[in-house]
Amino acid sequence: MIEHFIKYIEIRAFKCFDSFRTEGFKRVNLISGENNVGKTELMEAIYVNAYSRDIKTCFAALYEISPMKENINILAGSTKDNIENFIDLNDGIFSKSNVNQVLYEISNTKDYESKFSLDLKKTHNINFISNAGLLDVDIVENYSSIQKKEKEASSDKILNSFDPKIEHFKIINNFPSCKINGKYFKLIDLDDKVKHLVSIITSLHASENGYLFIDEIGCDPNCSQIDRIWEIVLKVSKELNFQVFATTQSKKCIESYERVVRKLKDKDITFIELKKKDALLKAVVYPYDLFLDETD
Repeated sequence: MIEHFIKYIEIRAFKCFDSFRTEGFKRVNLISGENNVGKTELMEAIYVNAYSRDIKTCFAALYEISPMKENINILAGSTKDNIENFIDLNDGIFSKSNVNQVLYEISNTKDYESKFSLDLKKTHNINFISNAGLLDVDIVENYSSIQKKEKEASSDKILNSFDPKIEHFKIINNFPSCKINGKYFKLIDLDDKVKHLVSIITSLHASENGYLFIDEIGCDPNCSQIDRIWEIVLKVSKELNFQVFATTQSKKCIESYERVVRKLKDKDITFIELKKKDALLKAVVYPYDLFLDETD
């Protein structure tokens, strides 16, 4: 297994997790379970663990998964109250994996200005895609990885295979834009599914030797489209040595994952089912053989 891949995670005092541990992660990991059971929260905890190398990057990771990221006041510098509330909300979280240990604990919030900078420069090969997709600024930054590797034509081909109306993708005046019927449209003006797809495709090369986190992968009901997404994610993650964590509550997405894993004979995968029993949260981890047996 690649050295930087996370094999297990211990979590305390993080969102719905009081005390939780699971293990057996592989290169590609799909997390499922009933609605509101903690799928996204588990993926977020793993992301914070992978991203955090000091207090500044820990703060950046927590900010990345926070609804506050959408708040223009926070981006602009914000107020003391907003930042202190954010600090208090996350105070005391702990996570441990084979690659990192994170304890986010505040002893004195009065010095928040010196401890917490909003200069949140992104770690280049760790990407978190929410169910709403990436912000434009993150897509622009990730697309630069495609340009540096001269993979623009390949990226266009992939996008066109999903949506034949998309002729070309480029950045115009710092806006991610798609050419449709000979005219460029800003990504923000297109369907949310297009934005989520573009977010995934532009993040692949930007995740080389790192991690890719995708919330609600394969939400499109078109089975052939979901198969195509899984095939791309499985193949490129293997080629570029990055670990994938994704969530879904779609039965069709799980079935698609099984079909593509079986087709590619990719054994470096898991299927993780989160369950609540007697108020306790448990993860059942199915490696390749058990997952295929379970779905037969």
